[in-house]
Amino acid sequence: MGSDRTFLYGIAGAMLVSSITGAAFAAEREYSPGVGTDYPKSVYFGDLHLHTRNSPDAYGQGNKELSPADAYKFARGEEVLSSSGVKARLKRPLDFLAVTDHGEFIGAYYRFTAGDPALLESNVGKRWSGFVKEGKPEKLMAEFVTSIETPDSARNKLPEVVARSIWSEVAQTADQYNAPGRFTTFAGYEWTSMTGGNNLHRVILFKDRADAVSKILPFSAQDAIDPEKLWTALEGFEKSAGVEVLSIPHNSNLSNGIFFDEKTLSGGPLTKTYAETRMRWEPIVEVTQIKGDSETHPVLSPTDEFADFERWDSWNIMGRVKTTPEMLPGSYARSALKRGLEFEQKLGANPYKFGMIGSTDDHTALPTTTEDNFFGKFANSEPNAHRSETHMASGKYVDWQLGSSGLAAVWAPENTREALFAAMKRKEVYATSGSRIMVRFFGGWDYARDAVFRDDYVKVGYGKGVPMGGDLTRAPAGKAPVFMMLALKDPDDANLDRIQIVKGWLDKDGKSHEKVYDLALSDGRKVDPKTGKAPPVGSTVDVADASYTNTIGTAELAAVWTDPDFDPAERAFYYGRVIEIPKPRWTAYDAKFFGVKMPPDVPMVVQDRAYTSPIWYTP
Repeated sequence: MGSDRTFLYGIAGAMLVSSITGAAFAAEREYSPGVGTDYPKSVYFGDLHLHTRNSPDAYGQGNKELSPADAYKFARGEEVLSSSGVKARLKRPLDFLAVTDHGEFIGAYYRFTAGDPALLESNVGKRWSGFVKEGKPEKLMAEFVTSIETPDSARNKLPEVVARSIWSEVAQTADQYNAPGRFTTFAGYEWTSMTGGNNLHRVILFKDRADAVSKILPFSAQDAIDPEKLWTALEGFEKSAGVEVLSIPHNSNLSNGIFFDEKTLSGGPLTKTYAETRMRWEPIVEVTQIKGDSETHPVLSPTDEFADFERWDSWNIMGRVKTTPEMLPGSYARSALKRGLEFEQKLGANPYKFGMIGSTDDHTALPTTTEDNFFGKFANSEPNAHRSETHMASGKYVDWQLGSSGLAAVWAPENTREALFAAMKRKEVYATSGSRIMVRFFGGWDYARDAVFRDDYVKVGYGKGVPMGGDLTRAPAGKAPVFMMLALKDPDDANLDRIQIVKGWLDKDGKSHEKVYDLALSDGRKVDPKTGKAPPVGSTVDVADASYTNTIGTAELAAVWTDPDFDPAERAFYYGRVIEIPKPRWTAYDAKFFGVKMPPDVPMVVQDRAYTSPIWYTP
């Protein structure tokens, strides 16, 4: 009995110990690797900059019918008929979309033509009716541009009942097509500021539902063209309507140097308050889109063989003033990031500490970014046999210069307004020039040399460092930053040529520098130690047939890289760049489909790419 009791006590004790051990085991680690992880596991691709018939220039250039509702239908995968009567459909739906028509006279041209009585009876409506009676409807377009460059809110004010009706419809349509978890929409508009024909445009993006967003009216360039006044207005939106809002600059390449300037628009010096305010409202910048790429320029980055990409660098956005070399540093993202380090050293705050996205800026309501499915900028540059000869909006740039770009890629826990908006604010986003390349980019101090090749590299990436958009500070003694980068090809597009890190830094004399490092190359290529360059990947493009094969390049590239030139006393930034192998440009697909011969200066091959948001190092 005693023995039995001892035995029973022993069993009970063992069960107790086992229970306690199990509880402790559960508290210390979990069997299931996903338990307790809250980092973003999915990347979502979308467009945060699209125009419809509600934009005066889109309407004036032939998009008379395609509405925000049509844009959302198209983006989620439905077939629509374009303004020129061509059937259009995406090969794959987007994950999110923001319709961002120009805030100046937003929706008014369509309402005017439709005979909105409140608009027709207003001073603006009577003035426009006069243009029509004169037989000079082109004056309507001139009204749009003039109202931006010489703001006169009294002259251009729409009846409030009309303005509120249009804006509420914009926000309600966004709500109507928002499907959390499947397809996210955002209400937004474009603040279309210009001065002297130089671009200062921003997309204004709202996180919230129509009942909150409708409490405000867009603050447009008709109210003011100074970004500082825009930021004051955005602060007012958040306080008065309880909304969250962001401003996203774009087309810095067409600003003739004033987008990332060394002074304010009014000519004053940049201050710590200016820098902090700008980054409060503008944490991300659109660096690639249909009107050219703004990452960098061959003059600014002469040793970077990939710096010459979809360049629009001859004129400012209105085609009035030629662009000169001294304007370039204020027009491109990489030089702005370097300039930001210089200001941070002086001011204690960085006015140009931004993440990077792409979007389309299409005015057709059709966000198309693949080379074989490109629907142009305006209705006149939708697919047709002669679009390589026409000019965008009758301006300086020829339509063959349009790029089939770009997309915003967002790392988020789920596809909802709240999750995507939060990711944009923390800059865990990247840009692509059209393909859906997947990129992970982490920085830390203690990643193992094989960390990126482990199945738990993402957990390690977050656990021992920061993702794109993050900060590293105060280097541990004797250590240099270590970066993990992994890229996967778009499964429906070209293979990868290489992955790179672009570094910018500020030396002890306050001078900024840049350098591009090849991290991993396809096809067994090596960097030549004498030149520091890798041989080209080659090309399989058959231009006449508008085809290529993925028999070169690779589907995946990954590397762990330690900065060999690191100085712990120097401020720096690092961002990842992914380059695809060559493939036919949209102009080659057009030449084959329409049976036309392109002019000799038209590029027929393209290497699409992705740019991650940077990771910054601060001593």
